[in-house]
Order: sequence, then structure tokens, then C-alpha cells
Amino acid sequence: METLANLESFVRSAQLGSFSSAARRLGLTPAAVSRNVAALEGNLKLRLFQRSTRSLTLTEAGERFLLSIRDHLESLQGAISEASNVQSEPSGVLKLSMSPTLGIGYILPLLPEFMRRYPMIRPEWMFENRQVDLIAEGYDAAIGGGFELTSGIIARALAPVHIIPVASPGYMVDRVRPHDPSGMRELDGIVMRSMRTGRIHQRQMRNLGGDEQPAALKETIVVNDPAAMRSAALLGLGVAMIAKADALGYLESGELIRLIPAWYADAGPISIYYANRTLLPSKTRVFIDFLTEVFQRERWPERFAGTLG
Repeated sequence: METLANLESFVRSAQLGSFSSAARRLGLTPAAVSRNVAALEGNLKLRLFQRSTRSLTLTEAGERFLLSIRDHLESLQGAISEASNVQSEPSGVLKLSMSPTLGIGYILPLLPEFMRRYPMIRPEWMFENRQVDLIAEGYDAAIGGGFELTSGIIARALAPVHIIPVASPGYMVDRVRPHDPSGMRELDGIVMRSMRTGRIHQRQMRNLGGDEQPAALKETIVVNDPAAMRSAALLGLGVAMIAKADALGYLESGELIRLIPAWYADAGPISIYYANRTLLPSKTRVFIDFLTEVFQRERWPERFAGTLG
């Protein structure tokens, strides 16, 4: 019977493309990972990798072996993790990635309640506007929208991401409020340039009647972050198209007002992303359950929807 350490070293090295990256993921030295893989190759009497000073690539036999064991290894790891936690509390480092606006505004305030429930879990939370590689970078989960689902990753939708136009009451003094998206062309636009594509985000708006129109905003001010768009709108510099979740507290306080409330742009769901394992580590499973519970308790799916005024 092959050892779990040898199989883990092989799978992580194949996924990450190097012994050193696999070693960091597994908490071992590169030499130990290399030895484990060599022992596996010796036991199987197969060469699994082509090695050079700059690269590590699977052989045909290695690709076949990875395909045959990968899902079984995840199930075995999950079963071991679950069995070890049957009589104990969920514990360990919970490494999450999330966008700064959603994370700091909504997820971070949940941390005291979560830590009271699960004091043995240590949060390591990263606030960043990018799609992380959950497996390669060692994340337990990520929260956000628009992630491309790579092999082995699944998503659980939490709430909609509906984009709405907002402005400060001071900015709208003596200005005519538009009745539909075409009327916004007369107002100053606070728009966002994508760091990934270099393009200005263009939004297609819709209403409950099924009509669609492009959001006609001038490119008066260009920034690269949703929080900066919101701050510029609060300063009275123009109209920003931002997620209703990001605007909600300011709409409720009256610091921002929503324009053309019958219209919104659908940017997909806010989801939590995690590895597709038969048995998740208990620390990840309880966090997913906790987050789902809070979203329902706080009625965030309804409150984040642009279909409500």
C-alpha cells in the first residue's frame, strides 16, 4: 500500500508544477517532497515526471496516474480530516480571499460571532480585488463574484450583485433626475477601468418589464476600484454605477440617492468558492454554513437586489 505522504507529494507537485511549491503547500522541505515522489516512482516502477533544472512536467504515465487517483485522494484526505474532528472542535487556520468592499463592509463584522462559536479556528483573511487560485495559493475559500470555475472548484451562490447608479443629494441639486439610462448622459460619470483588461466597464441595464438599455455615463472621472467610485460619489463629483450592497448603508442614511430606481445591471451572484471535495475540512464546512445562515438571517439576498428600491 502506497503511503499518503507519497501520494500527496505527487498530486501537489503535479498541480503546482514544482517540488518547492508543493513543499510550501504541504509544510515540507523540497527535498522531502522529491524523496516522496521518487519513492512512489520506485514502488510503481514508473517515471511520473520529466525533470529539468527549470521545469517539472508529467509523463504520459504520470498524467494517467494523476487522473486515476486525484479525486480518491481528496476523498481520503477529507475522510481523515473528518474522522480526526469527530470528537473535537473545528480548528486550524481558515485562509479566505474576498473583495475589500464586501469583505470589510459585511464579512469582517461577522468575525466576533464566528470566533465565539469556533474559538479554535484562526482567521487568515485577505482583502483583494482579484481571482485567486484556491488550490495553488492554499486558500480554503474565496468570496466574491465573477470567478471562472476551474477544475475542482465549486461555487455556492449567496446573493445577487446588482449594479445601480447613485449620486449624492448635493450633486443632484438643480440637476434633472433621469427617467431611464439614456438620461444619464447629461450627468458626470464616475467610471471604473479594469486592471485586467484596461477597459472601462460598460453596463447593460434592465427593468422589471424586460426592457434593456446601455448605461449612458460620461467618463468624467476614471478610477480602478469600486470603493473609490463610491467615495467620489459621496464627495459630490458625479454618478457612480456600483453594487447595491456597496451603496446600501449610504442609501439608508441618505448620504447617497439612487437614480432611475426601476433600472439595474445584473453582474451575477456573490458566491463562496471552495474545493470540490467529498468531505470538506470541518473548519471550511462550518464557515460555509455560518455564512449561508447569516446571509439569510440578515435578508441580504433581498436587500442587495436591484429590483427593490
